[in-house]
Amino acid sequence: QVQLVESGGGLVQAGDSLRLSCAASGRTFSSLAMGWFRQVPGKEREFVAAVSRSGRTTDYADSVKGRFTISTDNARNTVFLQMNSLKPEETAVYYCAGGVTNSRNPNFYNYWGQGTQVTVSS
Repeated sequence: QVQLVESGGGLVQAGDSLRLSCAASGRTFSSLAMGWFRQVPGKEREFVAAVSRSGRTTDYADSVKGRFTISTDNARNTVFLQMNSLKPEETAVYYCAGGVTNSRNPNFYNYWGQGTQVTVSS
């Protein structure tokens, strides 16, 4: 079993930056592909970014490309999401997820954190 715990969310203004962290325990971190998703009430969970098990391949939603960066620290079993130039429409609960492949489809992820709220004010 894998436990994922997100942190780093909060209230920021449009244009600000935040770095989300997701700490994993219970399984060798390097055996998991990791992803970040976000969700607002009444909408489906939306893909944000993913990184392969090797860490060599990353993927981003078009809406965040160039502003968000996903990275991993295997020594600390942690994945990060650096978010720059945040927009009010990116207000959501952000979730990290672990799975066997770095897919954009949330159904391919077996493990999920509890989520962290990100609120971007205009």
